[in-house]
Amino acid sequence: MRTGALPRALLLLVLSASTFQGCAELAVSLQGTPSEEVPRAVAPEAPAAPAAPAAPEAPAAKPPPIAVADKLFAEGMTALQEGGIERALELFSGAWEEKPGHAGVAREFDGAVLALKKNGDAAYALGKWEDAGKRWMGALRFINHPAANSRGYPFPRRELRAQVDRLTAALTEKALTEYRRGEVSAAIADWKTILSYDPGHEEAARSLETAMKQLESLKKMPPGK
Repeated sequence: MRTGALPRALLLLVLSASTFQGCAELAVSLQGTPSEEVPRAVAPEAPAAPAAPAAPEAPAAKPPPIAVADKLFAEGMTALQEGGIERALELFSGAWEEKPGHAGVAREFDGAVLALKKNGDAAYALGKWEDAGKRWMGALRFINHPAANSRGYPFPRRELRAQVDRLTAALTEKALTEYRRGEVSAAIADWKTILSYDPGHEEAARSLETAMKQLESLKKMPPGK
C-alpha cells in the first residue's frame, strides 16, 4: 500500500461517519416535529327536547270558616276572662240567637249571670251604689234568657228585683232629703245614679228635671239673695 493512500482513506471514513450522524440527527429532528392534525368532522348536536310544562300547584287547602255563633262565643269567653261579664253575656246571647242550643253558651251562661249578681252584691257592700245597680239590673236582664237555667240559681228573680227596688228607694229618699235642705246638686247626683242603671224610672226622671230647673234659677239669682 502506498503511503499517501492512507490519509485519503481515513478522510473518507471520517466524512462517511459525519454524513451518517447528520442523517441520524435529521431523522430525529423530523420525528420530533409534530405533524399537523387533521380536524375531525363533528356531528351536530341534536336539539334539546322542550321541557314538559310544570304541573300547576294545587291550591293550599283553606281552613273551614268559623261559624258566626262560635266566633261570638269565643269573643264572649275573652270578655269574661277580662272581667267584662255583662259584655260576655251579650255576646253569648248573640251566639245563642245564631245557634240556639249552642253547647258552649249553655255551659257558661249561668255562671256568668251568677258572677254578675255576686259582683253587684260586692259593690253594694262597698257603697258603690251605681255599680251595684248596674250589675243587678244586668243580671235581671239575662236571668230569663233561654240559655239560662234560673231554677238552679241560689236566688229567685223576685229577690233580685227587690234588691234593686230597695236601692232605688234609698237613693230617692236621700235625694229628696238633700233637695229639701237646699242641697240641689247632691240631690241631682242621686237621681242621676238611679237613671244610670234604670233609665226608664219615671219618678227619678221627673225629679231630676225639676231639680235641674231649680239649680238654673239659683244660678241666676243675684249674690246675697
